[in-house]
Amino acid sequence: MEDTKQDVEHLDEQARPNQHTASETRKVVLKLDVLILPITALMYVAASLDRGNIGNAKLQGLLTILGNNSDTHYSICLMAFYITYVVFNIPGNLLLTVISPDKAIALGALVWGIAATAQAGAQNFASVVVCRLFIGLGESSFGTAIGLYYSFWYTRDEIAKRISLYIGMGSLAGAFGGLIAYGVQYIHSDLANFRILFLIEGLPTLLLSLVVFLFLPSYPTKSRYLKEAERDIVQAHLVDPGYDRRHSFDRTALKRCFTTRTTYPNGVVYLAVNLTLGSVSGFLPTIIASFGYTNAKAQLYTVPPYAVAFVGTIIASTLSDRCRSRGLFVVGLCLFSAIGFAILLAVPSNHAVRYFAVFPAVLGCFSIGPLMMTWAANTAGSHSAAGVRLGFMNAFGQSFSILASFSFPASEGPHWYRGFGPNLAMNGVAAVAAGYLTWYYRRENARRDRLESLQAQDNGNAAKDIRAESEGGLHDLAPGFRYFV
Repeated sequence: MEDTKQDVEHLDEQARPNQHTASETRKVVLKLDVLILPITALMYVAASLDRGNIGNAKLQGLLTILGNNSDTHYSICLMAFYITYVVFNIPGNLLLTVISPDKAIALGALVWGIAATAQAGAQNFASVVVCRLFIGLGESSFGTAIGLYYSFWYTRDEIAKRISLYIGMGSLAGAFGGLIAYGVQYIHSDLANFRILFLIEGLPTLLLSLVVFLFLPSYPTKSRYLKEAERDIVQAHLVDPGYDRRHSFDRTALKRCFTTRTTYPNGVVYLAVNLTLGSVSGFLPTIIASFGYTNAKAQLYTVPPYAVAFVGTIIASTLSDRCRSRGLFVVGLCLFSAIGFAILLAVPSNHAVRYFAVFPAVLGCFSIGPLMMTWAANTAGSHSAAGVRLGFMNAFGQSFSILASFSFPASEGPHWYRGFGPNLAMNGVAAVAAGYLTWYYRRENARRDRLESLQAQDNGNAAKDIRAESEGGLHDLAPGFRYFV
């Protein structure tokens, strides 16, 4: 019965012409921004801190509880997060189409918040691994799922700059994390510094999960924060030829996503993104400490690269939305990141140059992430297909985060050929994959333009009934649908 109701809402939405003024639409979109962006951005700050603070904790005594062979045990702790994050990513995304997204996201935050805080009480290697597994489980219903959630509320050319703010908060969290860790380094207490760090960064997530449950809007047709007239404006604004906005899960999305050729190049690009993100979040303080700085100063010097990455991410995604282009920006940023890793490989002894090289490496991975999330959702053709595609892309990509966990053993520093080399190579491969996607989408859009133009001439009527076609589980094959390039 619920599915039938949602299908009717979908038909009404597709049929309703946008008779509202641009000023009315802007006001409602601004209201949505005020309701949605602060909460989701704060969540990403919390997620990034809880996921990545283990890199700071490593320099604050965490290794002392990991037992013999602590370097390998630390890498296993890093890897544990990605195991559950990868396995439950697609189910976590699809949970938003099964129950309301505010409840799904709040539940995920509660799970990882409890686990992140519990790390402060960990006494040995096994307990840290268990906590990291549950952090990954909680974040699996949040990470890329926000890209799907934004598509419930915004048009395809409005999403990138908003996801850039969301993902950009990860780089800002890295900057905050460095500052917090620097301050914690000077706390003198019977409690170990790394335990204090886990408490300071884990407890706020528990409060935030309650905020999400109470205040994050659910769907445009149901949100209690919108008046009836505002709901009409939102639904009229979201009309997009060929795009299926029903919130019930369509099982045909699974077959479509796994049989289309573009799903896998998306995953290849995300392999590079997550290899670099895994390297940065797990080892940036260690890498910078190898430049000759004390542990405390190394924590502090992680702040500028993250701050630059935040600004660069916002700029790149805003320009991408304005140009209605994703691929060329992704290609350029992949090459920019590759340059950073090439310098780190080629200049092993000049610490100033190596520190400079960290900036493009960090900027590239953080800027590519929101563009790829947006691009994958933009080209899916329906909410169901977007959920599957984003889940697969992230799960596939995160497998290289596991590789990153073992790529920077202490015995191989400061050269770390095993760490910097694969990052350089994968960013080059990702640039090629993004270039292929751009070429393919341009060619396919041109083919559809020609085909539908001929059909319109033959039928004598260019206005095809897109609603009827969209009901057949066509997703990105629906008449009128065009890919972002």
